[in-house]
Amino acid sequence: MFKKQIPMFLAALLIAMLVSGCLSGTSKQSQQQEPKKASTGGKVIKIASVLNDQHPANANGTFKFKEIVEAKTKGKYEIQVYSGNQLGDDVKATQNVRAGSIEMVLTSAAPVTGMAAEFMVFDLPFILTNDKAVDAIFDGPVGKKLAAKLDDKGLHLLAYYENGFRQLTNSAREVKTPADLKGLKIRTMENPIHLAAWRALGANPTPMPFSELFTSMQQKTVDGQENPIPTIYLMKFYEVQKYATLTGHVYTPFILLINSQLWASLPAEDKKIFEEAALESAKIERAANREMNRKQVDELKKVGMTITVLSPEQLKVFQDAVAPVYAEFEAKIGKDLINEFKQAAQSAK
Repeated sequence: MFKKQIPMFLAALLIAMLVSGCLSGTSKQSQQQEPKKASTGGKVIKIASVLNDQHPANANGTFKFKEIVEAKTKGKYEIQVYSGNQLGDDVKATQNVRAGSIEMVLTSAAPVTGMAAEFMVFDLPFILTNDKAVDAIFDGPVGKKLAAKLDDKGLHLLAYYENGFRQLTNSAREVKTPADLKGLKIRTMENPIHLAAWRALGANPTPMPFSELFTSMQQKTVDGQENPIPTIYLMKFYEVQKYATLTGHVYTPFILLINSQLWASLPAEDKKIFEEAALESAKIERAANREMNRKQVDELKKVGMTITVLSPEQLKVFQDAVAPVYAEFEAKIGKDLINEFKQAAQSAK
């Protein structure tokens, strides 16, 4: 009996360390009650993050932001990163930043879609298909336009970090075409666009809490799931999933937000430093995250997963199958924004 419970216990332990598809958990900093207080008497700026210290979004993102701001302001500000979910999940932390009880948050885009439906554009399948397209959106006029949607919602977006492209795994068979998905139960998030896309591909999308996923795959309650490569690798899904197809069907960002009233109160010279630090850390974080993805695909091969890389022709069959999803959600997101988003992404190829 005890032996049977071990996998479930380990899965639960790992799940507690992983939120929003990325590893969160303990480290030297997150084991502390709280980060060290400023020794210079500088103004404390807390950043909430559900991720652990080793994830690039912190190790190469928020920590780099902290380093740059503190150095350039010469101790005027003390940036404290509360990693490992210490200040609540994405939704709670974002709400608290909006209310002003926390200064900053690194979050997925999901908590802001209720305030600005335009951010749902990231959920559209295959709207982003490569890193150059991602950077063109984040660093160009479309990224700025999206960011501006939050300014009257109590939040100011400083930079776009990266979670990554979501990939498909399953335990039944190699998937090369949508026809191979027929009848497969694929665990998804409770996201209307994601559900519509998987139905269009012929799968049976099955929403369930992430905390139940490993056991459900182990017991064959579901056949597969979809997440970025680091989640697949770090959660050891290869123990219960044989096949991985690099579909890259949805790209998910992280966004670095600051309370808008706090932002408005900062002197112009300090705003410039915060902006420069955010943008520099974002570029470093994206590069680190992409390198991690490349290495972990190789690691998944080493542990025995069958990795399927789709040809451009094979990928187009998937893209064509989900085309109707765009029409279904364009009224809510905005047809003009979708078209502008697609044009900017395509011009970056």
